[in-house]
Amino acid sequence: MTRPFFPAIDHVHMAHALRLAAKGLYTTQPNPRVGCVIARGDTVLGTGWHPRAGQPHAEVFALREAGESARGATAYVTLEPCAHHGRTPPCADALIAAGVGRVVVAVEDPFPKVDGAGIAKLRDAGIDVQVGLMHEAARDLNIGFFSRIERQRPWVRVKLAMSLDGRTALANGESKWITGEAARADVQRLRARSSAILSASGTVLGDDPRLTVRLPGDEAFVPPMRVIVDRLLRTPAGAHVLDDAAPTWLLHAADTPVPAHLKGVRRDTIRTDGDGLDLAAVMHWLARHDVNEVHVEAGPTLCGALLAAGLADELVIYIAPILLGHTGRPLLNLPPLDDMTTRWKLRTMDRRQVGDDMRLTLRPAA
Repeated sequence: MTRPFFPAIDHVHMAHALRLAAKGLYTTQPNPRVGCVIARGDTVLGTGWHPRAGQPHAEVFALREAGESARGATAYVTLEPCAHHGRTPPCADALIAAGVGRVVVAVEDPFPKVDGAGIAKLRDAGIDVQVGLMHEAARDLNIGFFSRIERQRPWVRVKLAMSLDGRTALANGESKWITGEAARADVQRLRARSSAILSASGTVLGDDPRLTVRLPGDEAFVPPMRVIVDRLLRTPAGAHVLDDAAPTWLLHAADTPVPAHLKGVRRDTIRTDGDGLDLAAVMHWLARHDVNEVHVEAGPTLCGALLAAGLADELVIYIAPILLGHTGRPLLNLPPLDDMTTRWKLRTMDRRQVGDDMRLTLRPAA
């Protein structure tokens, strides 16, 4: 699709709108993160961003700030304005009523109740609408939302931490701490942007993790739900994931007896695939529960299985400047390869220093 030409000032205002949208990184799920700038030439008349599901959308806040000056101005929106009544009225109607003369949209909304209808409504009202400015940046900001709507499964981000020699723990399972304090704080932000944190019963039994978000000060976030792949319902009484710090679901096989201490816990059944649960079915379950981005913190078995099944969209690996030796536990359990042509190929999306550790962000090569 050919994108229209946009002058430099359009890029300035859309970049501003994207920065505004990113303010909702930890709070908008399951809704997308959206920002809006209303401007006339170089002059910004109003700005807004969507803070939380159920609250007004970005366009409404920007129009309130702009007031009557919005008439004839340009609205820059990072996602196609909605055209349907949900928890809030249609934003396309609000833009039309305000009399804006032009709307620049970064990316179309794939949600079936929008999906071009917002753009069509604006154009039918005589408003000049241009689409595609900073398209990739807008999609990436809402990568999980697009994944859930277009693929019917969330964006799966697998977090791993390892030594220089590729070990995640000592042979006895001890792993606290491989990485430094800065890396561990960085992980909290990956958790905070997710709708769910996924782990396995083996991790619960071995490490008893809390799988909650801890951000500094009073920084707002919506607590992601904790989802434990637990085919045989081995999660013990008193496990931290059963506390009330965040909602928890246990996913298990249909024929697994339910222990007394788990009868009051949120549970659901997933079909099995060999010795484990069908991970593709787990992903569809997450999507049905409005999960956009899932953050995986688990051992080499679940993490390796997700990669081998083609369900890991992104790996975030923290590499500590330490050595644990050849008896340490591996990063991933993957099927053996017959030759190098079948190796898993990854693309490096980002590399950066986090304290004393290196963080690599990788995605499977197409």
